[in-house]
Amino acid sequence: MTAKSILLIDDEKHLSTVIQACLEKLGGWTVLKASSGSEGLRKAEAEHPDAILLDVMMPDIDGVTLLHKLQENPTTRAIPVVLLTAKVQQNNYKQYSLLRIAGVIAKPFDPLRLADQVAEALNWK
Repeated sequence: MTAKSILLIDDEKHLSTVIQACLEKLGGWTVLKASSGSEGLRKAEAEHPDAILLDVMMPDIDGVTLLHKLQENPTTRAIPVVLLTAKVQQNNYKQYSLLRIAGVIAKPFDPLRLADQVAEALNWK
């Protein structure tokens, strides 16, 4: 069986490296990375990952706007998305609950639990 692939879209390079290591070592998945929303959209269309882990706050296209672009695109609309965000106030969760997403993971996260959190959000367990 082929390992599942996750596209990580996050503009924080150091954090992306940590996330990639966690998901590859602890989850056993292949991680593709994009450092901007526009790059992430292109990679999602070209690579067809099994899931997307998407940072909410990015400089070129914010995560929620990118989520809508992914869901409007016939090539990417079926890819489940998990949001990764430092915005975890109660009103943010209300906003996120209205989106068609697989889940939300709060920053900062526990690196040793990240793969489990992603698997749980995506029902990969």
